[in-house]
Amino acid sequence: MFSHVMVGSNDIERAKRFYDAVLGALGAGEPHHDLAATGHRRLFYRHDGNTFCVTEPIDGSAATFANGGTIGFKCNSPAQVQAFHDTAVAHGGTSIEQPPGLREGNLGALYLAYVRDPDGNKLCAMHRVKREA
Repeated sequence: MFSHVMVGSNDIERAKRFYDAVLGALGAGEPHHDLAATGHRRLFYRHDGNTFCVTEPIDGSAATFANGGTIGFKCNSPAQVQAFHDTAVAHGGTSIEQPPGLREGNLGALYLAYVRDPDGNKLCAMHRVKREA
């Protein structure tokens, strides 16, 4: 359904340091660097057929985060969720909501961690726990 997700940043170098580390914990490599026709810098992280982008706002206004918005990253294990969380906090992110852990709900068992990146964007690391039949 999605072709990509893009967030804005007021400090693209800080964002690069953060996302290089955090997305590296998921197996993503170095981003493709792009210079928009407007002169604004953008980063494109590609991994497993998905693209996550970070851009300086092209309209010249400050980047802001979505109130109520969350960007979820699929993880392969609870350990990878924890690594995502810990790496995010170590690189300028902020742990939010409950500590990383198992949540039971209508969508089944999920191992989740929530953080905000240095620009305030809300990120979720999620692993769907498979139950034995």
